[in-house]
Amino acid sequence: MWEKREDTIVHEVEPYNAEPSRAALDRALCTPIDTFYSRNHGPVPTIDASTWRLKVDGLVDHELELDLPRLKADFAHREVVATLQCAGARRADLVAIRDIPGEAPWGPCATSTARWAGVALADVLAAAGLQDAAAHVAFEAPDVSDHPTPPQCYGSSVTRRKAASPEVLLAWAMNGEPLPAVHGGPVRVVVPGWIGARSVKWVERVTARLDPSQNYFQQVAYRLLPADADPDHADLDRMPMLSSVALNSDTLVPAPASVVPAGPTEVSGYAYAGDDRSVIRVDVSIDRGQSWRQAELEQDAGDWAWCRWRTLIDLEPSATTVTVRAWDSTGAAQPDTAAALWNPKGYINNAWSHTTFDVEAQ
Repeated sequence: MWEKREDTIVHEVEPYNAEPSRAALDRALCTPIDTFYSRNHGPVPTIDASTWRLKVDGLVDHELELDLPRLKADFAHREVVATLQCAGARRADLVAIRDIPGEAPWGPCATSTARWAGVALADVLAAAGLQDAAAHVAFEAPDVSDHPTPPQCYGSSVTRRKAASPEVLLAWAMNGEPLPAVHGGPVRVVVPGWIGARSVKWVERVTARLDPSQNYFQQVAYRLLPADADPDHADLDRMPMLSSVALNSDTLVPAPASVVPAGPTEVSGYAYAGDDRSVIRVDVSIDRGQSWRQAELEQDAGDWAWCRWRTLIDLEPSATTVTVRAWDSTGAAQPDTAAALWNPKGYINNAWSHTTFDVEAQ
Protein backbone atom coordinates (compact mmCIF):
# COMPACT_ATOMS: atom_id res chain seq x y z
CA MET A 1 0.00 0.00 0.00
CA TRP A 2 1.27 3.46 -1.01
CA GLU A 3 4.41 1.75 -2.37
CA LYS A 4 5.76 1.05 1.10
CA ARG A 5 8.09 -1.81 2.03
CA GLU A 6 6.56 -5.20 2.71
CA ASP A 7 7.84 -5.14 6.29
CA THR A 8 6.03 -1.85 7.05
CA ILE A 9 4.00 -1.97 10.27
CA VAL A 10 0.48 -0.78 9.39
CA HIS A 11 -1.54 0.51 12.34
CA GLU A 12 -4.56 1.57 10.25
CA VAL A 13 -5.44 1.10 6.60
CA GLU A 14 -7.95 3.99 6.41
CA PRO A 15 -6.79 6.51 7.37
CA TYR A 16 -3.37 5.14 6.48
CA ASN A 17 -1.05 5.10 9.48
CA ALA A 18 2.15 3.10 9.31
CA GLU A 19 5.77 3.04 10.44
CA PRO A 20 8.81 1.13 9.15
CA SER A 21 10.46 -1.76 10.89
CA ARG A 22 13.46 -0.91 13.05
CA ALA A 23 15.86 -2.64 10.67
CA ALA A 24 14.49 -0.68 7.69
CA LEU A 25 14.75 2.65 9.50
CA ASP A 26 18.34 1.88 10.48
CA ARG A 27 19.48 1.52 6.87
CA ALA A 28 20.14 5.17 5.95
CA LEU A 29 20.72 8.64 7.34
CA CYS A 30 17.98 9.97 5.04
CA THR A 31 14.96 7.69 5.13
CA PRO A 32 13.92 6.33 1.70
CA ILE A 33 10.40 7.29 0.64
CA ASP A 34 9.26 3.67 0.75
CA THR A 35 10.36 3.55 4.40
CA PHE A 36 9.26 6.96 5.71
CA TYR A 37 6.48 6.75 8.32
CA SER A 38 2.99 8.00 7.45
CA ARG A 39 0.56 9.68 9.85
CA ASN A 40 -2.90 10.65 8.60
CA HIS A 41 -6.15 11.70 10.26
CA GLY A 42 -8.37 11.14 7.23
CA PRO A 43 -8.23 9.58 3.77
CA VAL A 44 -5.35 10.71 1.56
CA PRO A 45 -6.84 13.26 -0.88
CA THR A 46 -6.23 13.16 -4.61
CA ILE A 47 -4.96 16.55 -5.76
CA ASP A 48 -4.06 17.52 -9.32
CA ALA A 49 -0.81 19.50 -9.17
CA SER A 50 -1.87 21.46 -12.26
CA THR A 51 -4.96 22.86 -10.52
CA TRP A 52 -3.50 23.17 -7.00
CA ARG A 53 -3.51 26.68 -5.56
CA LEU A 54 -2.12 28.18 -2.36
CA LYS A 55 -4.00 31.10 -0.83
CA VAL A 56 -2.13 33.41 1.55
CA ASP A 57 -4.40 35.71 3.55
CA GLY A 58 -5.27 37.10 6.97
CA LEU A 59 -3.05 39.76 8.55
CA VAL A 60 -1.11 40.51 5.38
CA ASP A 61 -0.94 43.60 3.17
CA HIS A 62 -1.46 41.71 -0.08
CA GLU A 63 -3.39 38.45 -0.36
CA LEU A 64 -1.69 35.99 -2.69
CA GLU A 65 -2.90 33.07 -4.77
CA LEU A 66 -0.05 30.94 -6.05
CA ASP A 67 -0.02 27.95 -8.38
CA LEU A 68 2.88 25.52 -8.35
CA PRO A 69 4.78 27.03 -11.31
CA ARG A 70 4.57 30.51 -9.77
CA LEU A 71 5.64 29.23 -6.35
CA LYS A 72 8.70 27.68 -7.98
CA ALA A 73 9.46 30.70 -10.17
CA ASP A 74 8.92 33.59 -7.76
CA PHE A 75 10.88 32.41 -4.72
CA ALA A 76 14.38 31.13 -4.04
CA HIS A 77 14.59 27.36 -3.75
CA ARG A 78 15.82 25.83 -0.52
CA GLU A 79 16.72 22.36 0.71
CA VAL A 80 16.64 21.25 4.34
CA VAL A 81 17.47 17.84 5.75
CA ALA A 82 14.97 17.49 8.58
CA THR A 83 13.58 14.80 10.84
CA LEU A 84 9.84 14.56 11.44
CA GLN A 85 8.55 12.74 14.50
CA CYS A 86 4.98 11.92 15.44
CA ALA A 87 3.90 13.24 18.84
CA GLY A 88 2.73 9.70 19.58
CA ALA A 89 6.05 8.03 18.81
CA ARG A 90 6.88 5.31 21.36
CA ARG A 91 3.27 5.35 22.61
CA ALA A 92 3.39 1.55 22.72
CA ASP A 93 5.57 1.75 25.83
CA LEU A 94 2.92 3.89 27.55
CA VAL A 95 0.15 1.53 26.45
CA ALA A 96 2.06 -1.30 28.12
CA ILE A 97 1.78 0.61 31.41
CA ARG A 98 -1.91 1.50 31.07
CA ASP A 99 -4.29 1.29 28.13
CA ILE A 100 -4.84 4.34 25.91
CA PRO A 101 -8.11 3.67 24.05
CA GLY A 102 -8.52 5.01 20.54
CA GLU A 103 -4.85 5.76 19.93
CA ALA A 104 -2.51 3.77 17.68
CA PRO A 105 0.33 1.99 19.52
CA TRP A 106 3.15 3.72 17.64
CA GLY A 107 6.65 2.41 18.20
CA PRO A 108 9.95 4.30 17.91
CA CYS A 109 9.86 4.32 14.10
CA ALA A 110 7.21 7.05 13.78
CA THR A 111 10.35 9.09 13.16
CA SER A 112 11.98 9.63 9.77
CA THR A 113 14.38 11.99 8.01
CA ALA A 114 14.32 13.38 4.48
CA ARG A 115 15.92 16.00 2.28
CA TRP A 116 13.05 18.40 1.65
CA ALA A 117 13.02 20.88 -1.24
CA GLY A 118 10.80 23.89 -1.69
CA VAL A 119 10.71 27.55 -0.70
CA ALA A 120 10.94 29.23 2.67
CA LEU A 121 7.54 30.01 4.17
CA ALA A 122 9.12 33.23 5.44
CA ASP A 123 9.76 34.41 1.85
CA VAL A 124 6.13 33.84 0.87
CA LEU A 125 4.89 35.67 3.96
CA ALA A 126 7.26 38.56 3.23
CA ALA A 127 5.89 38.82 -0.32
CA ALA A 128 2.39 39.03 1.15
CA GLY A 129 3.47 41.74 3.60
CA LEU A 130 3.12 40.06 6.99
CA GLN A 131 1.65 42.62 9.37
CA ASP A 132 3.07 43.40 12.82
CA ALA A 133 -0.13 42.21 14.52
CA ALA A 134 0.28 38.66 13.22
CA ALA A 135 1.45 36.40 16.06
CA HIS A 136 0.60 33.02 14.51
CA VAL A 137 0.47 31.48 11.05
CA ALA A 138 -2.21 28.86 10.38
CA PHE A 139 -2.34 26.16 7.71
CA GLU A 140 -5.38 24.50 6.16
CA ALA A 141 -5.59 21.32 4.08
CA PRO A 142 -8.39 19.50 2.22
CA ASP A 143 -8.15 16.11 3.96
CA VAL A 144 -11.25 15.51 6.06
CA SER A 145 -11.09 13.75 9.42
CA ASP A 146 -13.99 12.28 11.35
CA HIS A 147 -12.23 12.71 14.69
CA PRO A 148 -14.01 16.05 15.29
CA THR A 149 -17.79 16.26 15.42
CA PRO A 150 -18.83 17.26 12.82
CA PRO A 151 -15.95 16.09 10.58
CA GLN A 152 -13.41 18.78 9.75
CA CYS A 153 -10.54 19.42 7.38
CA TYR A 154 -7.10 19.18 8.92
CA GLY A 155 -5.41 22.35 10.10
CA SER A 156 -2.78 23.61 12.49
CA SER A 157 -0.57 26.61 13.20
CA VAL A 158 2.85 27.73 14.37
CA THR A 159 4.05 30.87 16.05
CA ARG A 160 5.16 33.83 13.94
CA ARG A 161 8.71 33.34 15.20
CA LYS A 162 8.81 29.76 13.91
CA ALA A 163 7.06 30.64 10.64
CA ALA A 164 9.69 33.31 9.98
CA SER A 165 12.59 30.88 10.52
CA PRO A 166 14.39 29.99 7.27
CA GLU A 167 14.19 26.23 7.80
CA VAL A 168 10.37 26.14 7.60
CA LEU A 169 9.43 25.17 4.05
CA LEU A 170 6.58 24.91 1.62
CA ALA A 171 7.99 21.71 0.16
CA TRP A 172 7.23 19.99 -3.15
CA ALA A 173 9.95 17.32 -3.09
CA MET A 174 11.55 14.83 -0.73
CA ASN A 175 14.82 13.01 -1.35
CA GLY A 176 14.98 14.46 -4.86
CA GLU A 177 11.56 13.11 -5.91
CA PRO A 178 8.23 14.90 -6.34
CA LEU A 179 6.33 14.77 -3.07
CA PRO A 180 4.15 11.61 -3.09
CA ALA A 181 0.46 12.00 -2.29
CA VAL A 182 0.77 9.99 0.94
CA HIS A 183 3.42 12.44 2.15
CA GLY A 184 1.49 15.59 1.27
CA GLY A 185 2.00 16.14 -2.44
CA PRO A 186 1.88 18.34 -4.36
CA VAL A 187 2.92 20.75 -1.54
CA ARG A 188 3.19 20.43 2.21
CA VAL A 189 4.53 22.44 5.10
CA VAL A 190 7.71 21.17 6.76
CA VAL A 191 8.32 22.56 10.27
CA PRO A 192 11.68 21.16 11.42
CA GLY A 193 12.06 20.61 15.14
CA TRP A 194 8.31 20.61 15.88
CA ILE A 195 5.96 17.65 16.17
CA GLY A 196 4.92 16.18 12.84
CA ALA A 197 1.32 17.36 13.33
CA ARG A 198 2.41 20.94 12.59
CA SER A 199 3.92 19.97 9.21
CA VAL A 200 0.56 20.14 7.43
CA LYS A 201 0.29 18.04 4.26
CA TRP A 202 -1.59 19.06 1.09
CA VAL A 203 -1.56 22.67 2.30
CA GLU A 204 -3.94 24.96 0.42
CA ARG A 205 -4.16 28.00 2.67
CA VAL A 206 -1.77 29.98 4.86
CA THR A 207 -3.39 32.55 7.15
CA ALA A 208 -1.66 35.10 9.36
CA ARG A 209 -3.57 35.44 12.64
CA LEU A 210 -3.60 37.11 16.04
CA ASP A 211 -4.10 33.75 17.76
CA PRO A 212 -3.46 30.05 17.06
CA SER A 213 -5.59 28.20 14.54
CA GLN A 214 -9.07 27.34 15.78
CA ASN A 215 -8.89 23.97 14.02
CA TYR A 216 -9.64 20.88 16.11
CA PHE A 217 -6.12 19.55 15.59
CA GLN A 218 -4.63 22.70 17.09
CA GLN A 219 -7.15 23.44 19.81
CA VAL A 220 -8.10 19.93 20.97
CA ALA A 221 -6.13 16.98 19.63
CA TYR A 222 -2.50 17.84 20.31
CA ARG A 223 -2.62 19.00 23.92
CA LEU A 224 -0.58 17.45 26.72
CA LEU A 225 -2.97 16.32 29.46
CA PRO A 226 -2.03 15.27 33.02
CA ALA A 227 -2.35 11.61 33.91
CA ASP A 228 -5.61 12.08 35.85
CA ALA A 229 -7.40 14.12 33.17
CA ASP A 230 -10.49 12.97 31.30
CA PRO A 231 -9.79 13.82 27.63
CA ASP A 232 -13.50 14.43 26.96
CA HIS A 233 -13.95 16.93 29.80
CA ALA A 234 -10.52 18.47 30.42
CA ASP A 235 -10.11 22.24 30.61
CA LEU A 236 -8.03 22.44 27.44
CA ASP A 237 -7.17 26.11 27.91
CA ARG A 238 -5.02 25.00 30.84
CA MET A 239 -3.24 22.30 28.82
CA PRO A 240 -0.26 23.19 26.60
CA MET A 241 -0.45 22.89 22.83
CA LEU A 242 2.38 20.68 21.64
CA SER A 243 5.11 22.32 19.61
CA SER A 244 8.81 21.42 19.92
CA VAL A 245 9.84 17.76 19.82
CA ALA A 246 11.22 16.45 23.11
CA LEU A 247 14.70 14.93 23.32
CA ASN A 248 14.33 11.25 22.44
CA SER A 249 16.27 8.14 21.42
CA ASP A 250 15.85 4.43 20.82
CA THR A 251 17.61 1.29 19.67
CA LEU A 252 16.89 0.09 16.13
CA VAL A 253 19.25 -2.91 15.82
CA PRO A 254 19.04 -5.52 17.29
CA ALA A 255 15.25 -5.53 17.32
CA PRO A 256 13.22 -6.59 20.37
CA ALA A 257 12.82 -10.37 20.73
CA SER A 258 15.43 -11.05 18.05
CA VAL A 259 18.25 -13.56 18.45
CA VAL A 260 21.90 -12.58 17.95
CA PRO A 261 25.10 -14.60 18.34
CA ALA A 262 27.31 -14.07 21.38
CA GLY A 263 30.44 -11.99 21.00
CA PRO A 264 31.10 -8.48 19.65
CA THR A 265 27.75 -7.10 18.46
CA GLU A 266 27.01 -3.73 16.89
CA VAL A 267 24.09 -1.98 18.52
CA SER A 268 22.68 1.07 16.72
CA GLY A 269 19.84 3.54 16.82
CA TYR A 270 18.90 7.20 16.66
CA ALA A 271 18.60 10.23 18.91
CA TYR A 272 16.77 13.45 18.15
CA ALA A 273 16.66 16.67 20.13
CA GLY A 274 14.06 18.71 18.26
CA ASP A 275 13.76 22.44 17.62
CA ASP A 276 17.20 24.13 17.53
CA ARG A 277 18.81 21.77 20.04
CA SER A 278 21.38 19.14 19.09
CA VAL A 279 22.30 15.75 20.53
CA ILE A 280 25.66 15.90 22.26
CA ARG A 281 25.84 12.44 23.85
CA VAL A 282 24.17 9.05 23.78
CA ASP A 283 24.75 6.58 26.62
CA VAL A 284 24.16 2.83 26.34
CA SER A 285 23.76 0.37 29.22
CA ILE A 286 23.35 -3.42 29.37
CA ASP A 287 22.63 -3.52 33.11
CA ARG A 288 19.50 -1.29 33.11
CA GLY A 289 21.35 1.90 33.93
CA GLN A 290 23.77 0.73 36.60
CA SER A 291 26.69 1.56 34.30
CA TRP A 292 26.95 3.34 30.96
CA ARG A 293 29.18 3.60 27.92
CA GLN A 294 29.13 6.40 25.36
CA ALA A 295 28.11 5.55 21.81
CA GLU A 296 29.74 6.89 18.66
CA LEU A 297 27.62 9.61 17.03
CA GLU A 298 26.96 10.28 13.36
CA GLN A 299 25.87 13.92 13.12
CA ASP A 300 26.53 15.09 9.58
CA ALA A 301 22.94 15.45 8.35
CA GLY A 302 22.51 19.09 9.44
CA ASP A 303 21.04 21.14 12.26
CA TRP A 304 17.47 19.88 11.85
CA ALA A 305 18.11 16.16 11.54
CA TRP A 306 18.43 13.26 13.92
CA CYS A 307 21.72 11.86 15.14
CA ARG A 308 22.55 8.23 14.40
CA TRP A 309 24.50 6.36 17.07
CA ARG A 310 26.24 2.99 17.28
CA THR A 311 28.47 1.05 19.63
CA LEU A 312 30.12 -2.37 19.75
CA ILE A 313 29.24 -4.50 22.77
CA ASP A 314 30.73 -7.89 23.69
CA LEU A 315 27.63 -9.89 24.63
CA GLU A 316 27.44 -13.07 26.69
CA PRO A 317 24.75 -15.73 26.04
CA SER A 318 21.60 -14.68 27.90
CA ALA A 319 18.58 -12.45 27.55
CA THR A 320 20.01 -8.95 27.16
CA THR A 321 18.39 -5.55 27.61
CA VAL A 322 19.96 -2.50 26.00
CA THR A 323 19.00 0.79 27.67
CA VAL A 324 19.62 4.09 25.89
CA ARG A 325 19.49 7.71 26.97
CA ALA A 326 20.51 10.91 25.17
CA TRP A 327 21.74 14.36 26.24
CA ASP A 328 21.15 17.58 24.29
CA SER A 329 23.03 20.85 23.82
CA THR A 330 21.23 22.49 26.76
CA GLY A 331 22.61 19.80 29.09
CA ALA A 332 19.21 18.12 29.44
CA ALA A 333 18.88 14.33 29.53
CA GLN A 334 15.95 12.02 28.95
CA PRO A 335 13.86 11.07 32.00
CA ASP A 336 14.38 7.54 33.23
CA THR A 337 10.86 6.06 33.48
CA ALA A 338 7.94 5.95 31.08
CA ALA A 339 5.51 5.44 33.97
CA ALA A 340 6.14 9.00 35.14
CA LEU A 341 5.23 10.31 31.66
CA TRP A 342 1.97 8.40 31.09
CA ASN A 343 -0.84 10.64 29.83
CA PRO A 344 -4.32 9.93 28.41
CA LYS A 345 -3.31 10.67 24.80
CA GLY A 346 0.03 8.89 24.93
CA TYR A 347 2.09 11.83 23.73
CA ILE A 348 5.77 12.65 24.19
CA ASN A 349 7.14 9.43 25.62
CA ASN A 350 10.83 10.32 25.76
CA ALA A 351 11.89 8.11 28.65
CA TRP A 352 14.94 5.86 28.47
CA SER A 353 14.30 3.09 25.97
CA HIS A 354 14.77 -0.59 26.83
CA THR A 355 15.24 -3.20 24.10
CA THR A 356 15.41 -6.88 25.11
CA PHE A 357 16.71 -9.62 22.83
CA ASP A 358 18.30 -13.07 23.16
CA VAL A 359 22.02 -13.74 22.84
CA GLU A 360 22.91 -17.34 21.96
CA ALA A 361 26.25 -19.12 22.03
CA GLN A 362 27.79 -19.62 18.60
